[in-house]
Amino acid sequence: MRPLVVIPARLSATRLPNKPLADIGGRPMIWHVVERALAADIGPVAVAVDSPEIAAALAGSGAQAVVTRPDHPSGSDRIFEALGRIDPDRRHDVVVNVQGDFPTVSPDAIAAALAPLADAEVAIATLAGEIVLDHERDNPNVVKVVGTPVAPRRLRALYFTRATAPSGAGPLYHHSGIYAYRRAALERFVAMPPSVLELREKLEQLRALEAGMRIDVTIIDEVPFGVDTPEDLERARALLGPSA
Repeated sequence: MRPLVVIPARLSATRLPNKPLADIGGRPMIWHVVERALAADIGPVAVAVDSPEIAAALAGSGAQAVVTRPDHPSGSDRIFEALGRIDPDRRHDVVVNVQGDFPTVSPDAIAAALAPLADAEVAIATLAGEIVLDHERDNPNVVKVVGTPVAPRRLRALYFTRATAPSGAGPLYHHSGIYAYRRAALERFVAMPPSVLELREKLEQLRALEAGMRIDVTIIDEVPFGVDTPEDLERARALLGPSA
């Protein structure tokens, strides 16, 4: 595989405006994500941005900034535009989508997303961790993946949901929004219209499942959290420290 890491970063955010530029330890949040993506050491790192302000802030970060259209409906569409502009010769056959609001993500977790693509039947790979906090089991903001085991610490995804599922005894798994797409799978995905269950659950990965695309999940020890609110930002600052 010849992976390329692409991080979508959007300046406008309802709950936390200018989120990628939020200061954490004297550096913009997006720098921390780039630093961890580079440390994963799986391929070049680019940031697909929607504004020149983020591009300017990335100078010297080690990542290539690509200014994309501001009106993309999803991060997948944004990384697809960036991929075509960065790599028109199609040298990279896999693109890893790391969310731009994951400043504490482990480099090992980013690298682990690639593992299921060693199986030629897998179109898209992603990550999940076992839920250990009771309040997350019923939280609709904690997306659960329902899957069948296919190898140690690996599932084949059957469904993603905001509900508490599956029922009965056994673990629940918290899905993390890091994806590794085969290039052809990403091309197919963004060309399809939103699906029925995608619109109902507000989870775009259901579009792929409804189209018959196989998604496999690597189980990791700790799911990275996204910074969506001022409270999340303070948590990230506390974890990364004043000089992170």
